[in-house]
Amino acid sequence: MRILRISHSGVVDDWRERERVARRLGHEVTSVTARRWDEGGRDVPLDPRPGEDVIGVRTLGIHPALFVYDPRPLWRLLRREWDVLDLHEEPFALATAEVLALRALRGARMPYCLYSAQNIDKRYPPPFRWLERWALRHAAAVSVCNEQAGQIVTRKGLAGRAVLIGLGIDSDRFTPEGRRAHHGVDPVRVGYAGRLARHKGVDVLLEAVAATPNLRLVVAGAGPQLQDLRERATSPDLAGRAEFLGPVGKADLPDFYRSLDVLAVPSRTTPGWLEQFGRVVVEAMACGTPVVATDSGALPDVVGGAGLLVPPGDPDALAAALARAGADDDLWTTMQRKGLARAREFDWGVIGEQYVALYEDIAKGAGPVVVDGPEIIVVAFHSAQMLRETLGPISHLPVTVVDNSGDPDVRRACADLGVRYLDSGRNGGFAFGVNHGLAHRLLPGADVLLLNPDAVVDEAGIRALHTALHAEPDLASVGPAQVDGHGRPGRVAWPLPTPWGAAAEAIGLGRFGTDDYVIGSVLLLRAQALDQVGALDESFFLYAEETDWAKRAVDLGWRHRLVSQVSALHLGSATSTDTRRRDAHFHASQERYHRKHFGAIGWQVTRAAVIVGSAARALLLDGSPADAARDRVRRYLRGPVAVEAELTGTRERPLQDTP
Repeated sequence: MRILRISHSGVVDDWRERERVARRLGHEVTSVTARRWDEGGRDVPLDPRPGEDVIGVRTLGIHPALFVYDPRPLWRLLRREWDVLDLHEEPFALATAEVLALRALRGARMPYCLYSAQNIDKRYPPPFRWLERWALRHAAAVSVCNEQAGQIVTRKGLAGRAVLIGLGIDSDRFTPEGRRAHHGVDPVRVGYAGRLARHKGVDVLLEAVAATPNLRLVVAGAGPQLQDLRERATSPDLAGRAEFLGPVGKADLPDFYRSLDVLAVPSRTTPGWLEQFGRVVVEAMACGTPVVATDSGALPDVVGGAGLLVPPGDPDALAAALARAGADDDLWTTMQRKGLARAREFDWGVIGEQYVALYEDIAKGAGPVVVDGPEIIVVAFHSAQMLRETLGPISHLPVTVVDNSGDPDVRRACADLGVRYLDSGRNGGFAFGVNHGLAHRLLPGADVLLLNPDAVVDEAGIRALHTALHAEPDLASVGPAQVDGHGRPGRVAWPLPTPWGAAAEAIGLGRFGTDDYVIGSVLLLRAQALDQVGALDESFFLYAEETDWAKRAVDLGWRHRLVSQVSALHLGSATSTDTRRRDAHFHASQERYHRKHFGAIGWQVTRAAVIVGSAARALLLDGSPADAARDRVRRYLRGPVAVEAELTGTRERPLQDTP
């Protein structure tokens, strides 16, 4: 695999370790970075290792989001054939827009991934907002170092998926070897490493130490708060118990961590900043030093249960946690053990392998990344006025109406709305209509939204469903929450039917099942899943066709999910007033489904469970519920498919029994 990786922070030797891991795994990686960059207040020049394939490029600008590269070397590089472009810049950055524009001008087709650490949902001014949207809608993936960043880029329209990959550390340097023993020491040596700015909460840490006589503080770092913090440290309650070392070089950091009993990470939560990762947490844990941090931003996820968490801005809670961690030998030993195990998850070898896995997924792809949303297929059977109400808000989108009724009013409604009309030629059922639409696609290769003519969802909802579908690579379908015409919520997600599920339902335990799929009244199908699973099974005339498709997808390793943040109006069976016929089709489809997936024996188990459970309800209930239960007993004793054939005056549709 040939990988082109562009990252201004790659000027730091440590940050190029993931490329070295990829090379050790047999991949060709060319790294492009700045010739020099200001990293944490220190001017870092590029210093390649012997034989390292890294190219330094001049940059214009010093802000990570407001700089550009010299385009000439990038133009030459993009002429070559690459399997993956890893553009390790934020989606809204000028450098991102520059590289993607050069890629487009070159006509390069390689998939690309971006990077984001931004865990505050910011609305950027134009043109950054537009650049971010364009970059995300064409990205195969975004690697993120915290979960919030992944959720944000997904909400903002990421076409691919957000992949959580942490920041790596050199486990050969950050080790516990040589650290001093810990035996309930007094005083407790507390350390801090990082920038001295208000959002880092060092002032809160000083207050915690001031209130706890057996704590001693050592501060490594510099920043705008340094003078104020030094002055606070001269007060009588802190005199002689707080030491400021200034910046500590990376070569000396492991010794600094090993000299501590506890590392404090007292970051605040502010409107404009949240801790995006907290590399010092991992470095200290790798050196065998327990960590006490605030539960702000990404810190809880990085700590991962290996340290103690306290509320931000609470000196009393911070003081108590530091004193407890330093004085309790058993707790300290447990925190050290868990911390060492947690730190191993961020070894560069592990992180590098995660990036290689991401590259491989992107490179093999499963077809092109869909960027403009799905094609909408509606199967209509009369009810032209309802169809107008459904399609009115979304008629400007790619819509195909498959008419199973040949109704002139339906054709006229489609013409008025400006959507494509297809006459299927006969009423072959819902699956038949969907398949007719799939065989005559407007957008081959696009995702497909199946929309009932008695359901309404707006464009924003469709876009949100599309984003959710591509947020997770193994989702075959997603559907929204639904309400009826009175605003009452309806159940959308259900467990896949099984004989044992039917038995559980019969004894009143059905509510404990997990929701495995979403019903098909408003259902967005992934194009790649359609390609792999195939079309709907036309032996299902009405109902359970989406259940059957969902089961087939699950069997191939796909998943389905309810997107509860999106809501659709669904009138439910509004295109038909014949409840007897609907019930006949529903239960007959259940028989077909169980026979197909669980065989004759599985169907008989399900049938017996329904009969027993319905008989019990008929005895225990009154009125219409009891009548419905007795009707179900009679139907299942006779056989639902036989009842359907008798009611509709047709021959029994072929049954599929698995071996």
